Order: sequence, then structure tokens, then C-alpha cells
Amino acid sequence: MRYALRRAGFFALTLWTCITLNFLLPRLMPGNPAEALLARFKGRINPAALHALEIAFGVNTKASIWSQYVKYLYNLIHLRFGTSITFFPEPVTHVVLQALPWTLGLIGVTTILAFLLGTLIGIVGAWRRGGWLDSVLPPVFIITSAIPYFWLAMLLIIIFSLQLHWFPAFFNVNPSLTASWNWSYVGDILDHAVLPAASILITFIGGWILTMRNTMITTLAEDYIRMARAKGLPARRIMFDYAARNAILPNLSGFAMSLGFVVSGAVFVEYVFNYNGVGYLLVQALDSEDYPLMQALFLLITVAVLLAILLADIATALLDPRTRAAR
Repeated sequence: MRYALRRAGFFALTLWTCITLNFLLPRLMPGNPAEALLARFKGRINPAALHALEIAFGVNTKASIWSQYVKYLYNLIHLRFGTSITFFPEPVTHVVLQALPWTLGLIGVTTILAFLLGTLIGIVGAWRRGGWLDSVLPPVFIITSAIPYFWLAMLLIIIFSLQLHWFPAFFNVNPSLTASWNWSYVGDILDHAVLPAASILITFIGGWILTMRNTMITTLAEDYIRMARAKGLPARRIMFDYAARNAILPNLSGFAMSLGFVVSGAVFVEYVFNYNGVGYLLVQALDSEDYPLMQALFLLITVAVLLAILLADIATALLDPRTRAAR
């Protein structure tokens, strides 16, 4: 309990620091969202109207920095992030909520699959060291993990979309279809997700295989593994309950980080496929100097990473009591 409270306190302090930095950094930059919007449309406006736009975007330059900070925290609690410049006059919250499910569905599922498959291959490969599985799959996927996301994505588009015409090359769904829970709409979503999911899975799984295999090999040399074998325990129980359970602990923190960054999306993959997720939305916000949208996305990514690390620390403590005693 004390360990969980300490980790929760660290989480709260880090979150407050990130929220404060998220508030200060845009205000330290030259200009503000209202001026960026005027520059985008190349318009001239009188000072009163400019001030009204600044208030609409949550940047009241005539108010003190402290009052702006208090209002920022109040709006943050109520999930009010202002108005998007890129999608003006849409609220930032509405824009993010439209893109978030696409990223969670594509990047989230693919990341979990890569971790599970990579971990399982690493466990079995280390257990049967020198076998065909250990000799073929780890080297192949380690090579593919060195391939950049965007390069593999473009290669898949050329082969499976432009040449073979098996899968669509762009977007997350056919815009001519009406959103509904029928098979034609869901099937079209899955059809559009095959190539971006494959590009992420192929380049991501190798790292999990390598780290899990190496840790597993080290764990198999421990004395308690020899003792379990001497007792005549079943091989499956030794592999999973004794070796894999301890070998997987270092990977949990890495998995937590990868889950946290799921919210940001695989930016290059979403950009190559024009997949309307959070990563593609972040690129649009940067191109348009959309300060409110950037601010909301950066905060969302920070919270996701911190939550993932907190859950990973708690899971590690539950799996390994020595962690609680050490901390």
C-alpha cells in the first residue's frame, strides 16, 4: 500500500509539472493563436476584435499570468482546451475525441499484439535455444525492426496496393460509406487498417523478441531454475511460472512506455497512410501552428505515458515482492 501511495504521489507531482510546462511554453513562444489565425488568413483586424479572439483561444494577454494559470487549470478540469485553428471553429476537445478512437484501435491493438507475440517467441526461442524457431524467427524480425516505419509503409503501399490492388492505400475508411455497425462499414475499416498495422507490427516485434530472449536465457541459468528441474516439475510450468514470470519484469517498463506513446500514434505511419488518428492530427497542428490543439495533444500524450508507467510499476510490484521491499 505504501509503495502504491509513493508511486501515486510521484505521478501527481510529475503531472502537475507537465501541466505547468504545458501552460508556460506556448506563452513563451512569440505570437499567440489569434495572431496565427490572422496570419493564416492574411487578414487585418482591429485591436478589439483581436483581443476577443485571444480570449476565445484562452490567451488573454491583458490578464496577469497568474490569473491565466488559474483559468487554465479550471478549463483543464472541465476538459476545455479552447478552439482549434486548423478546424476553426471546432473545439479542440471535439477534434481530439474524433481522432483518438482511430489511433487506439490501430496503434493500441498492434502494440499489444507485437508485445504478446514478441514475448512468446522470445520465451519459446530461449527455452529451445538452438532450435528452428530460435534460428529463424528472431534474426528475421530483428532485421525488420531496423527498417524505418515510413519506408516499410511506402513499400507495402507499392506492393499490396498499387501493384496487387489487395488493400486500399490511404485513409482509415471509405468516405462514401455511412458510419454504422454493419459488416460493410466495419469490414472497410479493417481493410484500411491491414497495411498500417502490418508496417507497425513487422518493425516493432523484433525488439520484444530480442529483449525477452536475452533476459530469458539469463534467467534459465539461475539456481532456482535448476532446483525446479531437479524436483521434476513439468517443463511448461518451469518455462512460464518460474523463468518467464521473472524474465518478463524488465520488459514491463518498456511495454508501459510503448502503451503510453500509443496515444501519440505512429506519426510517420499515420502520415504516410493519411490515417486520421492522433499522430496525423499532431502533424496538422504543427503545420498550422495550432497552439490550442498542440497543447491538448502534448498533455494527452504526457498523461498517457505517466499512467502507463504507474500501472507498470504496480504490476511489477505485484509480480515481484522484492520490488516493494527495495523501494
